[in-house]
Parts: sequence; C-alpha cells; structure tokens
Amino acid sequence: MNRLLSTDTVPREQRLAYWTDMICNIYVQLGCDPVRGGPPGDFEGSIRQHTLPALDVSVVRSGAQSVMRTPGHIARSGDDYFLVGIQTRGRGVVRQDGRDAVLAVGDFALYDSTRPYQLLFDDAFEQIVLKLPGERLRSELRDTEALTATAVSGRQGAGHLLINMIGTLREDIDTLQPASALAVANGVLSILVAGLQTLPAARSPSLSNLTAFHLARIKRRVDEQLGDAELSVGSLAAELGLSVSQLHRVFKSEPLTPAQYIWERRLEACSRDLLAPALAGRTVSEIAYSRGFNDAAHFSRAFRERFGSSPREWRLRDRRH
Repeated sequence: MNRLLSTDTVPREQRLAYWTDMICNIYVQLGCDPVRGGPPGDFEGSIRQHTLPALDVSVVRSGAQSVMRTPGHIARSGDDYFLVGIQTRGRGVVRQDGRDAVLAVGDFALYDSTRPYQLLFDDAFEQIVLKLPGERLRSELRDTEALTATAVSGRQGAGHLLINMIGTLREDIDTLQPASALAVANGVLSILVAGLQTLPAARSPSLSNLTAFHLARIKRRVDEQLGDAELSVGSLAAELGLSVSQLHRVFKSEPLTPAQYIWERRLEACSRDLLAPALAGRTVSEIAYSRGFNDAAHFSRAFRERFGSSPREWRLRDRRH
C-alpha cells in the first residue's frame, strides 16, 4: 500500500489538528505542538506511507515541531511497536529512557512505543520512519531498552548499509511482489539489528567455541524439524545428547529462550509460506499444521501478535499487487 497524506488538503485553520490525527493513525497515539509560535494555519507537513510485510516505511516532511508520547497516550492505546527515525534532512532529537539522540543527516535512532518519548525538530526536516511490531525486534535483540534514543551513524558500517538500502527501497518499493517484499523487510531488519549491535550497550562477551558450536547445531536441527509437531526443548536436547539445562545455558546469550526460538521459527516459516505462489492452493490451517502448529485458533492469535495482521490478511497482500 502506498498513500500520501498532506496538510495541503484541509483548510489552513485545521492543519495542526489534521497533522496530529495523521501521525496518530500512521504511528501511535501522540501529541504534537509547533516549536515556534504562530497560527495553526502556518503548519505544513506530509507523510508518504508504504506498507511491507511486518514493516511500515514512511517519509515525513514537515516544519519545526515537538512530538510527544505520554503515559496518558500509552494508557489509552497500548500499541507495541518499535520505530526508527532516519534523518534525511534537517536535524532531529529522539528523547527516551533518560537519553537524547541528536540526529544529523544520515543518522538514525530507535524508540519504543511502550514507554514515553519525545521527538524534537527545531526547523523543517525530513525523516524516513520504520515501524515494526515490538516482538519482532525483541526476538532479535536482548535488552532493547538500553538501545533506545542512541544515535547510530549512517556514515559507516551497518548504519551506512541501512541508509543505502532504504534509499534504494524508496525508489522500488511499489513494484515489489509480496514474497520479494517480505525478503526485503527481513533484510532491512537484519541490517537494522546489525547497526544497533554496534552500540556499546549491545555488546556482550563473545561465545566460547563450544557454545557457538552447540548453538549452531540446535538452530540447524530446529529448522530441519519445524514440521514435527512433537519438536520440543526436551526432544532437541535428547537428540543432540544434551541435558535440558545445558540447552538452556547455550541459549543464555540469545534474546529468546529455546522454546520461544522454536515458536519464532515456525511463525517465520508460515509467513513465507503464506506468500509463496506455489502454496496458494493450501489453506491457512494446512500451512500452519505443516509447520508444526496443532491449533489453528492459537496459531492465528500468535501470528497476529507477531506480524500485526491475521494470517488471512497477510495472504491477501498477494491479491493487492
């Protein structure tokens, strides 16, 4: 989906109220105030929104403003999303968890909708904003609270790769087929995670060679047995000659427990299968059962929580292209 929303479409005296409604509908419940005084009619802004599987990409252009998510907003709407602001023009500040990330052009920072935050722009600006379900990033990173409101440079390393990838995506996003769009969304997430892992708060001791060996064995075996409804932490441990406690110790440095990892891999496999043209003739339930789920209703609830839409809504993306 691609849509453009602009304050130019409403009377001048309604522009600020319209803008606030726009950002609430596209992102999460927020408040917005112009930084400089003046009549609401002087306010201008636009948002172009693109939707990929489990990832929204939007381009925001606007004048100076302060955007706030307060405890009151969170109480009224408990949306669980991570957002990433990528500065492409002007200067921005992301304030959360007692930290301020000052963003120059090319920099980006993460913020979490489950806790209060503030975005400050002292002049006209442009940002690319990525929005993804909270559980999606938490499945890839530990201690995300320590990574918010910390600037990642877009001039080198993974940050530079992310900026280049997003720039290319802006040009081609509307031509992507659903399966390709999912692969691109996963690629964006991988590079985002790599960029965040460069932050000091994300650095953890290196795994021993033995732990890394066991972790790779476990993950490979999980992927090989996703279709087995009997796959469990206990069966994995027995098959690999480990105790259950040993298996949990191997996963100590991972963002997910072993059971959560199995669940996550099954959901990811289903997300791909639902968009695969070769599986278009299979029902949602058949795809879920083929990946080890044995309760269609439970699968549907878990899928919505993970990807922000039901399995059927996810599959309908194929018909919109």
